[in-house]
Amino acid sequence: MRNLILGLVLVLSATMVAQSTVKEELDIIQGKYGKSKKELVNVYMNLSGEQATAFWKTYDAYEVERKLLGQEKVRLIDDYATNYDKMTDEKANEIAKGSLKNNMDFEKLLSKYYDKAKKDVGAINAAKFIQIEVSLQTAIRSEIQNIIPLIGELEK
Repeated sequence: MRNLILGLVLVLSATMVAQSTVKEELDIIQGKYGKSKKELVNVYMNLSGEQATAFWKTYDAYEVERKLLGQEKVRLIDDYATNYDKMTDEKANEIAKGSLKNNMDFEKLLSKYYDKAKKDVGAINAAKFIQIEVSLQTAIRSEIQNIIPLIGELEK
């Protein structure tokens, strides 16, 4: 009975994480910083004129691709929650490999858009973009990790 209740808590937690990820992690970011992600990036970047126009065009394209990776992360979290109480070696491998690939794809995305931003706004501002993005994504990952139990944790 205890495992059933804990399993339900896990599924509900994963669902809440998935919903916050789908909504661009707004709840997490606004809860931590009191602003939307774009507002935080805007304040930090502090660009104007042609640089701002060029940067926001690149940033918006980045966000489209980042959100696709976020959707894959949500799918992996849901798969983990669905299979938590019946985890097999094969399923654990599939989820772990998927998570590692998702993380690598995110790093590749950052690299791709660093190069694009560098052309638009120079290396210093492109580095600022990477810093704020990594900082925000690290905060989001930390919040998600705090919600999702480790394999076997609920059985103890």
